[in-house]
Amino acid sequence: MIRYKKPTNWINYDKPALVADLTEAKASVMSLKTVPYQRNWVEKLQYVQLKREIAGTSKIEGADFTENELEAALSETAEELFTRSQKQAWAAKNTYTWIAGLEDDKPLDVNLISEIHRRLVTGADDDHCPPGQLRGKDQNVTFGVPPHRGAEGGEECREMFMSLIYAAQHEYNDHDKLIQALALHYHFASIHPFLDGNGRTARAMEALLLQRVGLRDSAFIAMSNYYYDEKSHYLDALAHSRANNHDLTHFLIFGLRGIASQCKRLLAEINKHISKAIYQNLMFELFNRLKSKRKRVIAQRQIDILKILLESDAIEWNELIPRAITTYNSLKNPMIALVRDVNQLGYLGAIEVSKGEDDKIMIEIRLEWPSEISETDFLEKIKELPKAKTYPFL
Repeated sequence: MIRYKKPTNWINYDKPALVADLTEAKASVMSLKTVPYQRNWVEKLQYVQLKREIAGTSKIEGADFTENELEAALSETAEELFTRSQKQAWAAKNTYTWIAGLEDDKPLDVNLISEIHRRLVTGADDDHCPPGQLRGKDQNVTFGVPPHRGAEGGEECREMFMSLIYAAQHEYNDHDKLIQALALHYHFASIHPFLDGNGRTARAMEALLLQRVGLRDSAFIAMSNYYYDEKSHYLDALAHSRANNHDLTHFLIFGLRGIASQCKRLLAEINKHISKAIYQNLMFELFNRLKSKRKRVIAQRQIDILKILLESDAIEWNELIPRAITTYNSLKNPMIALVRDVNQLGYLGAIEVSKGEDDKIMIEIRLEWPSEISETDFLEKIKELPKAKTYPFL
């Protein structure tokens, strides 16, 4: 068992070793903060990010729930939940929502950290862990692989907890805020000041400090999801720093790479929404240029197909049929018309038709289409469309 030792330096690391990863993380944060977006996109993305965060921070601690159980934990009241895992997820959701509403100048002190812990364990773990209450004398905890022992319960636990808060309020201010967030995470988890919920509290405090560098609201990233996906590396990084007298270099590199990767992941999702908005604008603009009544009717059906694909990105042909066919029911041969329209969209370059596994025909939107086609190109291609009875993708 590796026993806890008081750090000689509460924020000790090899600065030159971090230059590349810190630069990459800061650049990724800046890119995410400055990308344009529509409010409705971000609201949906933030719900997904919150789900990832809650699932990640709970599963690291051993929680086990299905997607439906997680949805229930996020939407139902605490009284309607049965499993401890669901109750932990419910408490985490409410805690992160509360944290998101805190002012950036709210002091990081005993009261704030105790309140975060209280919110995370109340209704979920308070049957064995007093919410917001530090471990008392002889209340010791062991965690991790290899086994680590937190600060001794009682006076040492309280002293280390208060020393960490003092360091976070003073020494930490000389370091980059991303470093501060990760360092607080590490040292809190290392001390393990509460009987339970320490990992969840450490990750929630990290989220609090990250939102103070702009990773909040539209830019909230699910670091706990990263830690869960990389759980073995996460635990190894924590253990490595403990085994090396709290040298944070290894853990900070791991955490900075996580910040960069999660920022890039969310940025890619926002950019995808931007691409879809551009695609949709061009789609209406081009198809509405068609002058004959017959072409406009066909174009409207094709727009309906593209709307379905913009929601799904890619869909199997047999799944597209029931979703699109109602638009064609008034026609003499609805299936023939549907096949023809899909074929024409493929010829225009608006979609891609390919054979997937088990020879399934996949229909996929091509978000690069707006950058490839002009109005002139579009109208020329309309004139050259394949004959109605040419269906090469079937």
